Amino acid sequence: MRKFTLIAAAAASALALSACSEQTQDAAETTAESAGNDVANAADKAAAATDELGDKAAKAVDDAAAATDELGSKAAANVKQEAAEAEASLHNESVSEAKKD
Repeated sequence: MRKFTLIAAAAASALALSACSEQTQDAAETTAESAGNDVANAADKAAAATDELGDKAAKAVDDAAAATDELGSKAAANVKQEAAEAEASLHNESVSEAKKD
């Protein structure tokens, strides 16, 4: 009888351990899946942030190019005005007459 009790107790322990092991395996699987989802979400957020930064950088470059064009146009106009003033002074004529030449 004692052997039977020991065998029954060992069998019950093995079943309990098996069930515990299965729960642990399920929990580990769930944890791994959750971690994978977290990584995928983080990658998506990083990609979106990178796209947004790229768009902002492109806009900044476009704005800088427009500002440079505007400054270049103003500088060219100033040079033309100063050249006309110098020519007018040299030829004893008005600046509007020098601009026509």
